[in-house]
Amino acid sequence: MRLYAIPLFQIMPTNFTQLSHDLAALCRTTAAFIRQEAATFDRAKVEHKGLHDLVSYVDQETERRLVAGLRQLLPEAGFITEEGTAGPDSHTEEFTWIIDPLDGTTNFVHGLPVYSISVALMQHRELVVGVVHEVNRDESFRAVRGGGAFCNDQPIHVTGVPKLDGALIATGFPYKEFEQMPDYLQILGTFMSSCHGLRRMGSAAVDLAYVAAGRFEGYFEFNINSYDVAAGVLLVREAGGHVTQFLKDGDPLFGREVLASNGLLHAEMQAIIGKFWK
Repeated sequence: MRLYAIPLFQIMPTNFTQLSHDLAALCRTTAAFIRQEAATFDRAKVEHKGLHDLVSYVDQETERRLVAGLRQLLPEAGFITEEGTAGPDSHTEEFTWIIDPLDGTTNFVHGLPVYSISVALMQHRELVVGVVHEVNRDESFRAVRGGGAFCNDQPIHVTGVPKLDGALIATGFPYKEFEQMPDYLQILGTFMSSCHGLRRMGSAAVDLAYVAAGRFEGYFEFNINSYDVAAGVLLVREAGGHVTQFLKDGDPLFGREVLASNGLLHAEMQAIIGKFWK
């Protein structure tokens, strides 16, 4: 990994490409630690942050390793982290890392091999670098603002499927705040009868990476956090897709809901959600 000793205000977009490679290398090394721990993981060591909200020592140690590595890459950058190992949130800095060390903790705890590392860099309020590393497939999804999106350094792009009836769609289920569940179940039912299939992978970062790579045509979820989606939002945009909130072109990063698509299906997906969502 390279240490960026130049002042932060002098870092130009051309530097972001190298930074994305260094970030991908850090995530790949850290993913190896997660795979090693998965082989002997003891479910008795799981803690509960809240209702159905699990955390393990693997989440916490992974985040510590990521924070330490990211501080070497950009020493003055702030952090938004899921587990709080970097100290208080500091997204008012010019540069802010947004980290989910283990997106899909419930899958990890139960031995279901769909979970990922998600790390993005935000400059002020603009996403500029993002990496999602799918741990068990050892796939590194990487994007740079204005520089495209890649999987294991091969360019990726969203699909050209024009209609929902030819699409595979991903979603997520809330694990708390169930007040809007009746509306959401109606949305799910309509999608089930309107597309090729509906999938729930259990990792928002993976869902978004798969939209970017053309494996899904769309994805939607609510009660979502910035660290779940930051890197994936940039991936989809740089792969030619579109990302918004459910019913408006609002901020999908901090707006607590996200709708991503190949762009061609966006209006059709919003129309279904708009029938039931308040």
